[in-house]
Amino acid sequence: MTVPSALTRPSGVPRSHRIAARAAVAAALPLTLLPPRRLRAVLALVSRGARPARHPQAEAARNAVLAVSLTCLGAQGCLPRSLATALLCRIWGVWPTWCTGVRVKPPFGAHAWVEADGRPVGEEGPEGYLNPLIAVPPRDAR
Repeated sequence: MTVPSALTRPSGVPRSHRIAARAAVAAALPLTLLPPRRLRAVLALVSRGARPARHPQAEAARNAVLAVSLTCLGAQGCLPRSLATALLCRIWGVWPTWCTGVRVKPPFGAHAWVEADGRPVGEEGPEGYLNPLIAVPPRDAR
């Protein structure tokens, strides 16, 4: 999470998005246990054949994930939230750039997020606030 405040649960998420988001969250939780190298390889494999996600698509996926999962909504939920968002996008046939890295200004720390159209999705902070160390972009962007 990029700010020390709690996220709020989005409302108005369509039922079909909620159902798919539950599946994405269920698939994302075991992935959080993988070491970084293996996680990157799995996500690269999953992202094959997907079109790049547009920002509104990735934002809708993130909102659906937040609407169905308290784990992803929590302050320590950035990794499962970003993974579930990316997997939900993949269910929809698109892929955002999945990133994990560090915040470069206080509060310093590790963080995971997704980007679409070259900018973070649902993250607050100035330009350059997040520094990616590992990124899995859409196959077309590699």
